[in-house]
Amino acid sequence: MTDRLRRHRRTKIIATLGPASATPEMLAQLFLAGADVFRLNFSHGHHTDHAARIEMIRALEKKSGRPIGILADVQGPKLRVGPFQSGRVSLQAGQQFTLDMNAAPGDTRRVCLPHPEILGAAEIGSMLLLDDGKLRLRVVRKRDDHLLTEVLNSGTLSDRKGVNIPDVVLPIPALTAKDIADLNFVLPLGIDYIGLSFVQRPEDVMQAKMLAAGRAMVMAKLEKPQALENLEEILRQADAVMVARGDLGVELPPEDVPIAQKQIIRAAQQRGMPVVVATQMLESMISAPAPTRAEASDVAAAVYDGADAVMLSAESAAGQYPREAVNMMDRIIARVERDEDWRRGIDAKRPAPEKSSADAIAAAAVQVAHTIGAQAIVALTESGSTALRVAREKPGCPVLGLTTTTPVARRLALVWGVHAAMTGQVHSMTEAVAQAVKITRREGFARKGEEIVVVAGVPFGQPGTTNALRVARV
Repeated sequence: MTDRLRRHRRTKIIATLGPASATPEMLAQLFLAGADVFRLNFSHGHHTDHAARIEMIRALEKKSGRPIGILADVQGPKLRVGPFQSGRVSLQAGQQFTLDMNAAPGDTRRVCLPHPEILGAAEIGSMLLLDDGKLRLRVVRKRDDHLLTEVLNSGTLSDRKGVNIPDVVLPIPALTAKDIADLNFVLPLGIDYIGLSFVQRPEDVMQAKMLAAGRAMVMAKLEKPQALENLEEILRQADAVMVARGDLGVELPPEDVPIAQKQIIRAAQQRGMPVVVATQMLESMISAPAPTRAEASDVAAAVYDGADAVMLSAESAAGQYPREAVNMMDRIIARVERDEDWRRGIDAKRPAPEKSSADAIAAAAVQVAHTIGAQAIVALTESGSTALRVAREKPGCPVLGLTTTTPVARRLALVWGVHAAMTGQVHSMTEAVAQAVKITRREGFARKGEEIVVVAGVPFGQPGTTNALRVARV
């Protein structure tokens, strides 16, 4: 396994686990094919399933000697209509249709909408999108116990289809009772990121961070237009962010989604925050051994934009070709990152350093590494912040994130260009350089006589004190 442990690319891969990838053998295949982080989707499966997968991941981590990140993605509030007498109805454009609180099965005139929050927040003219936007309804009358709507396009509506309301901020917390129970179960098992669905406000992130209590980082999934309106405030609270294009693609016009993706990536990069692009990246590979050309271009576009990671969902969780999907994503990323235009674009989008000694050191390290042709920048990092600051600069050489803390190494598995590794405690810059030289050579990043750049914080062991830079010869 050793020859495959170093990724020859900067952009990371998240693979969702599910029925198609539920064995130790398939998990190892996905890891060898290129998966850096594994996602547990709490919209599906039981606690016992997720616990077994965590155990398999940690066994694989121990066997490989490489830190592996785990993203626990909670379901969030799911808004759905109730059932119908016949299982489904056909609605015609121009007809009126009522959404009410009556639990009786629906028909062609009405159906239950068991969410009083929607009835309270909707206004005359509000748009309701049903079944991933296949049916569009506009509110024409509002009462305490129902909404009367006009059907804007003909279509079929069946039992318990989802409801999206793009132009309304709903007074619903991002964490449901189910989510809280799921997190109380999984946090003690040792996860690295919480995927927080349905984020609308910074308060949603703050609630998840209080529950996590430092045991995991919070990744805000941006899938509501309201999240874009509150983007800067949400990013100030979150530890990472995901461009969740599923619901975002329902609630925004399709032509706006690529713009929103670039806006989110740019804002996250400015803050030095990991950003993930997800949903439908290689969707045809659920049932086909190769992607469409458009899908390959979609993955490439995220890489050109400088996303930290791209994510597979059903492709690796339930598809027929999970290993091939990860391998294909690995190949696309590696090919893009060999393109000179990719490097020029990454350099052009590099944000200006913030006015702090830590950012100045990180920017200087990248400049020094470029000038001397260093084989790697080694960031000794207690909390991960030093490695994140160097990664924000998108250097041309690899970044080794050396930490004494296993959870930090696992979290760095998500970060652009960072190869995380464990190190022992050091007490001086001389010891730090010696460790950096030893591990850089052991991990295959530099040979005898080549140079590396080492950055660290002095005094050692205090998070957030990046203030020292040294050039060392292996």
